[in-house]
Amino acid sequence: MYNNNIEFIVTIRVWCASKVWNLIVRKSMELNFNGLNSIKPSHSSEMEFVKVIIIGSGPAGLAAALYTARADLNPVVLAGMELGGQVSLTHLVENYPGFPDGVGGSELVELFQKQAEKFGARIEFDSAIQVNLDQQPFEVVTYNKVYKAATIIIATGAAALNLNIPGEKEFTGKGVSYCGTCDGWFFKDKEVIVVGGGDCALEEGIFLTRYAKHVTIVHRRKTFRAGTLLQKRAKENPKISFLNNTILTEILGEDIVKEVKLKNVVTGEEWRQQIDGIFVFIGHAPNTKLFEGKLNLTKDNYIVTDSSMKTNVEGVFVAGEAADPIYRQVVTSVGMGAAAGMQAIHYLQEYALQDQVK
Repeated sequence: MYNNNIEFIVTIRVWCASKVWNLIVRKSMELNFNGLNSIKPSHSSEMEFVKVIIIGSGPAGLAAALYTARADLNPVVLAGMELGGQVSLTHLVENYPGFPDGVGGSELVELFQKQAEKFGARIEFDSAIQVNLDQQPFEVVTYNKVYKAATIIIATGAAALNLNIPGEKEFTGKGVSYCGTCDGWFFKDKEVIVVGGGDCALEEGIFLTRYAKHVTIVHRRKTFRAGTLLQKRAKENPKISFLNNTILTEILGEDIVKEVKLKNVVTGEEWRQQIDGIFVFIGHAPNTKLFEGKLNLTKDNYIVTDSSMKTNVEGVFVAGEAADPIYRQVVTSVGMGAAAGMQAIHYLQEYALQDQVK
C-alpha cells in the first residue's frame, strides 16, 4: 500500500501541494535570493526605473511594501516563485498580535499582500539574480527585466538548513521533507521522525500527529530551545516521543526511505531504526549570497545593519531574517520591514531622489 502511495505521490505531487512542489518552493527560496551568477537575462530584457524595489516577499518585504506604497512610491516587490517566504508554509501562527485564535501562515501572507497592493505596491513573481550597488540608481537584474532603483530594501529571509548526512539529498522528496504542512498528508498512519529542538520542530511535530501514526522528535541536545508552551503540548501528546542527545548519521532506503542510523552523542551508542519519513527543522541560514562582496556581512552571512535598518551602502536597507540572527519572528520581521520602509521614504525625501524616477 505504501509503495502504491509513493508512486501516486511521485506522479501527481505537483497537483496537490506535493513533495515536488515543496522541493520547488524550498529550492526557489535558495535560488531566488542566493542568485544564479551563471544565468543572465536575455538581451531583449526591458529596463524599468523605479523609486523602491524590495527583494523578497515575506513579512518584512510586504511590511516595507505597505509603508512605501502608502507614501506613493509605487514599490516593486520581487517575490521569487513563492510569495510569503517561510511563514507561508506554516500551518498556524499563534503569536502574531490581532489573531487570538491564531492564523494560517498562507492566510496571513495573503492579508499582507492585499493591504500592500491596496496602496499601490506591485508584486512581481520574478527573482533577482544580480545587483550593482556601486552607483545610483542601483541596478537589479532579474530573469525578465533590468530595474534601475533609487533605493533597495533587502528582505530575502532565510532558507532551511540541511543535515548534510549520507542519504539526505538522495531521498529528498522520497521520504525526506522540510515542510510538515506540505507533506504531512502523505504519511497517514506512518512512523516519522522530526529532527530539531526549536519552535519550528515542535510545531511541525505536533501538526504531523494529525496524520502520522507516531512522531519521534530527535534532538542533539538534552534540552529544547522551543518555548515552554510548545514543549508542554508536545510532551502531553500521546503520539509523540523523544530521543534527546541523539543525531541522525545516515538515511537508508531503496526508492524511498526505509530506515535511519542514529547515534547517542553522550554514550556513543549507535543503532538503526525503521522509519517511513523524516522531517528536518534544524534552523535556517540567511539568503544573502547575492550580496557577498557588495555589502558588509557577519561571519554567519547576515547583512550588517544598524537600528535604522541601514547597510554600509547609502540607500540600501535590510529587514527581516536576512539581518536578524536572534529573534527571527514574524512580528519582529514586520517591525523591521516597517522601519526599513520608513527609512527608504526619508532617504528619498532627503535627497529628492523620488522626483528623478518617474
